[in-house]
Amino acid sequence: MYEKFSDFGLSENVLSALNSMGYKEPSPIQKIVIGPLLKGSDVIGVAQTGTGKTAAFGIPLVEKCIKGRKKCPYAIVLVPTRELAVQVAGELKKIGAKKGINAIAVYGGQSISGQIQSLKRGVDIVVGTPGRVIDHIERRTLLLNETRSVVLDEADEMLNMGFIGDMEKILKSIPEERHTMLFSATMPDAIVRMSAKYMKKPQKIFADAGKTVVDKTEQVFYEVRENEKNEVLTALLDVENPFLALVFCHTKREVEKVCRNLQQKGYKAGAIHGDFSQASRDEVMRKFRSGNLAILVATDVAARGLDITNISHVINYSVPDYPERYVHRIGRTGRAGKSGKAITLVTPREKRQLKLIEKAARTKISRESLSSGNDARKARESKIGTELESVILKGKHSGYASIVKTLSLRFSSGDIAAAALHLFAEKV
Repeated sequence: MYEKFSDFGLSENVLSALNSMGYKEPSPIQKIVIGPLLKGSDVIGVAQTGTGKTAAFGIPLVEKCIKGRKKCPYAIVLVPTRELAVQVAGELKKIGAKKGINAIAVYGGQSISGQIQSLKRGVDIVVGTPGRVIDHIERRTLLLNETRSVVLDEADEMLNMGFIGDMEKILKSIPEERHTMLFSATMPDAIVRMSAKYMKKPQKIFADAGKTVVDKTEQVFYEVRENEKNEVLTALLDVENPFLALVFCHTKREVEKVCRNLQQKGYKAGAIHGDFSQASRDEVMRKFRSGNLAILVATDVAARGLDITNISHVINYSVPDYPERYVHRIGRTGRAGKSGKAITLVTPREKRQLKLIEKAARTKISRESLSSGNDARKARESKIGTELESVILKGKHSGYASIVKTLSLRFSSGDIAAAALHLFAEKV
């Protein structure tokens, strides 16, 4: 068994880079995947988000990479979203830093001319979304006739997003004598057929990702009626007071509704879903990463590729459709050795689905309840008190002194303050 990265026989350049990145020992998926990949085996890795799979394929990719390609890269990595392309390219750059490996991300929503210039300068590894990679192939700004390795990352999501045709077109552009790696949380029939067609005797490796993710995440659920969800969500946010929270919804419409409700109640919330322009997505993510937004409401696809280590809470506003998606969602918290908490709101008709998730993920999701609103009210009162203290200390209240003076002719200062708090609480 490989217990240290040095056990894989990696070069000093790669080991030094991993040490600089703070990698101490291989994660469970890295222990079982890196060895076969270094030996050149095609691999199908069934793995979830948050398990270290990028480094699992990235380390062998960099180790075997022959530096110095021009328009034709040594390797290409296909991913479903722009965010994941940026994340994976960044990780590969770090792993290959001591070896001088150059990796770039190509994706839609960004000027293609800048990407063309980067490709002309020469690149070793290209990480891209299928649509933009096809654009470059058709423009002949990206040649794959000498490419030696290909990775399909989160293949099931690319399938869900309608990229199956693009993926096959790209694979046909790469020589058959290649090293192929496919990573997917699930294995739908279309992905199975594609792997049989384009891979050579692949080793199928099941990383016990569910346990890896769920074991480090506190998991609870609250049973609610559908019309109570918004009220319960805000109460939980008050009680939990998350550092950064990611709220998952099923649909774009639900995302907008939940985000609007939170904003109207004074929470620093933002939203992303598939209809957002790239510029809007980037702006929301910038605010979330910097802490200017404390809550991000998103669909599953829109949240792909988010690499934020400080998410303290994941809240399932709706129960995920299948167990793998649940693990994907909660894998967004508890990263970088930190603990996290996953909260799921469950309507009576969704309880059966929750039981299926528990069984498939081999985990226990504990039931909790808000004790007759007392916890939420106390948390709300504490939050209001903290905000009032901040206003007083910063002198922001001085402009209202004349109103207080006028009212004090008829009412006590205690009544005036309590009335002001009532108005404030009603609005937030």
